[in-house]
Amino acid sequence: MSEQLKYGNVSSKRAMELEEEYGAHNYHPLPVVLAKGEGVFMWDPEGNRYYDFLSAYSAVNQGHCHPKIIKALCDQAQTLTLTSRAFYNNKLGEFEKFITEYFGFDMVLPMNSGAEGVETAMKLARKWAYNVKGVENGNAVIIFAENNFHGRTIAIVSASSDPDCYEGFGPFAPGIVRVPYNDAEALKKYLVEHGKNVAAFIVEPIQGEAGVFVPDEGYLKSCFDICKEHNVLFIADEIQTGIARTGKLLACDYDNVRPDVLILGKAVSGGVLPVSVVLADKEVMMQIKPGQHGSTFGGFPLACTVAQAALEVVKEEKLAERAFELGEFFRDELRKIDHPMIKLVRGRGLLNAIVVEPKDGVEAWDVCLMLKEKGLLCKPTHRHIIRLAPPLVITKEQLAECIQIIRDVFATL
Repeated sequence: MSEQLKYGNVSSKRAMELEEEYGAHNYHPLPVVLAKGEGVFMWDPEGNRYYDFLSAYSAVNQGHCHPKIIKALCDQAQTLTLTSRAFYNNKLGEFEKFITEYFGFDMVLPMNSGAEGVETAMKLARKWAYNVKGVENGNAVIIFAENNFHGRTIAIVSASSDPDCYEGFGPFAPGIVRVPYNDAEALKKYLVEHGKNVAAFIVEPIQGEAGVFVPDEGYLKSCFDICKEHNVLFIADEIQTGIARTGKLLACDYDNVRPDVLILGKAVSGGVLPVSVVLADKEVMMQIKPGQHGSTFGGFPLACTVAQAALEVVKEEKLAERAFELGEFFRDELRKIDHPMIKLVRGRGLLNAIVVEPKDGVEAWDVCLMLKEKGLLCKPTHRHIIRLAPPLVITKEQLAECIQIIRDVFATL
């Protein structure tokens, strides 16, 4: 691989040294420095090219630096970027109409990060429980699934079952309960016994950070029906699984479920700006009154313009249909790789994972390092799962090339 600097003015080695010395050590990145992105590819400062098989945790579904999204960004950036919500702006209402019609809800509350989206949904659920359901003030409960990942705020890690997320960060928020994932009966049992105080059930249609764990067919529909029986909001966190990633616009579409509250982030803006949204109908959304929730940047003009362009790209380029078709091909080909380390291939659309059996000291991290050396970037989740999620604009020919890289790496193990 070349050593001469091609992009930027900092070498890979120096970039890593600077982060190590001056940045908080709250991440453990793969040892690769990225300086340029276009479509499915990224380049390091020295000009070495890589296939992106993480897509910034599914934020870059539309591909890196998509021309339409970048044009929208540049055009709006020269006109108006931020007003705060102290005033109206000419882009927010237009975007709100667009996105509510796009996903089929009455109203939207825009924020920035995915974690803010989840926090917003939690606050909405509690308000609804007190104002509409009649739960006694201070007693509302929100149910989460075990092995979830919804973000890293104190309220959200209060629902986590991952010690890395919660250890050393207590005391935790009250009114949070966990039930096993992919177990509708466990949810039903809790609601039968304690349902009168439950505001909502918040669930990922596919658990991404847990290793692309796909629940049984019908699980989401069963949970939705159980929630309806007990007057509980069904909230879908589709921050990773939404925006065509799984082969449908929303992963909930596989079970024909329309959530009471839908949380989206990441690819809403094509990876160009932090944008998250919470969508719901008026009965839920109108519980929030002026001054009770918001963000200086939530719904800022630049974000609205970029997000609308990003969502238009998804439909114009039929990215959901593309993800479905290529995902079937990808999993079929991966399952043909006969290797003792490969225990399971699972996923939907272009959100996939290889579950490996660590062998002779080689774990998922080591496999990812070897893939990096061959020009394919992905990241392990836990010690034994390799998550594979390329931008949805990838071609079948490019995907076939990547499958061969994966074959070659396992052949050397």
